[in-house]
Amino acid sequence: MTGTGDSAVADTSGEDRLRRWRMVLGGEEDGTGCVLGGRDAAMDTALSALYGRGGGRGEGGQRSAGLGGSAPHVARWLGDIRTYFPSSVVQIMQRDAIERLGLASLLLEPEMLEAVEPDVHLVGTLLSLNKAMPETTRETARAVVRKVVEQLEQRLASRTRATLTGALDRSARTSRPRHADIDWARTIRANLRNYLPEHRTVVPERLIGYGRAARAVKKEVILCIDQSGSMAASVVHASVFGAVLASMRSIATRLVVFDTAVVDLTDQLADPVDVLFGTQLGGGTDINRALAYCQSKITRPADTVVVLISDLYEGGIRNEMLGRVAAMKASGVEFVTLLALSDEGAPAYDREHAAALAALGAPAFACTPDLFPDVMAAALEKRPLPVP
Repeated sequence: MTGTGDSAVADTSGEDRLRRWRMVLGGEEDGTGCVLGGRDAAMDTALSALYGRGGGRGEGGQRSAGLGGSAPHVARWLGDIRTYFPSSVVQIMQRDAIERLGLASLLLEPEMLEAVEPDVHLVGTLLSLNKAMPETTRETARAVVRKVVEQLEQRLASRTRATLTGALDRSARTSRPRHADIDWARTIRANLRNYLPEHRTVVPERLIGYGRAARAVKKEVILCIDQSGSMAASVVHASVFGAVLASMRSIATRLVVFDTAVVDLTDQLADPVDVLFGTQLGGGTDINRALAYCQSKITRPADTVVVLISDLYEGGIRNEMLGRVAAMKASGVEFVTLLALSDEGAPAYDREHAAALAALGAPAFACTPDLFPDVMAAALEKRPLPVP
């Protein structure tokens, strides 16, 4: 009996492996001899429509046309993949469909937007189509963008406020701290001369502690964002962070986006959706011009953090750009260079410019949204940045 049971388990396991290989290989003549049915067949059809050589299946199981340019067909396909796959996989398949099959224009139809799974990359695509978007689609697009923005705010806002509030408190030192606010490491260092060997202790004559940041503005932050097409995800995240920073009374936040022109969107920071629809993804890049504008808005250099988010492909005057960064740092500005602010890691970027900025003391690195609060906290406290 035991042997028979083990054999049955082995056969079932073998059939399952063949079924999985058949799903991976995606063809009738794949050597597995496995015929799919039911839910597996439906999943295979959805995958074949996107990744098959010719698309979905026609009569007799033969491959036929894929998604094509039919909005109803694509809408049905979007519904199918949401039925058969988890949200994270759906987002990847949507992105691949837009890139591989050129379906971006179909997103201008409200019915299509209602069928998609919203994510950061979809928002980037919608923003790139913003100028071509008809009025009948605009409100639906704003609803899609707002859903993604709200999800990001729920994920990031609380931790960002808590981290930066702590950084602002720690930046205000006091010599008469409450017990809970004593900075023990600095206090011990300041009182080492009072060490009593027989008691193995330090007598703290002078206490050093963290102050409490007042409600008045303590720091100024300027977010300078490259809105070239490759920076779409970074623009979305930076807009959300800009709105979060702007909600903190002790930080004065300015948000500037640029390509070859510079646009100050600070007055729209109360609503990151308005900020995003105020951007225009694509076009050239003039970092020098953008930094010149930011530099003109700095009134308290020692209390200012400038965050440049760009892949550093400069179309402007390179030496002037580097000169502006050097001048800002010399005046006391904390300068942060992020090659990307997204979960995807570093994109292609200009390595020569990155090395030149690093030589000026402004290392360029990619930053995830989860790390950004720690980077900003370090910049506000003038500590070394937590470069990944």
